[in-house]
Amino acid sequence: MRDFRELKVWQKAHSFVLDLYRHTMGFPSEERFGLTSHLRKSATSIPSNIAEGCGRRSENNRASAR
Repeated sequence: MRDFRELKVWQKAHSFVLDLYRHTMGFPSEERFGLTSHLRKSATSIPSNIAEGCGRRSENNRASAR
């Protein structure tokens, strides 16, 4: 499998995370451990899961992850 960074879906997910971090910087400080944290963790999981799926060794492993 090629490098996950070459996948368009990973690139778009990564760009989304960077944009989200920029937008949430303007959130009120009292939301730092609430909404801001939850949004950032959720968004970060998208490209992370794509990268993890690309690291699987066989087609069977990738198919079962769907």
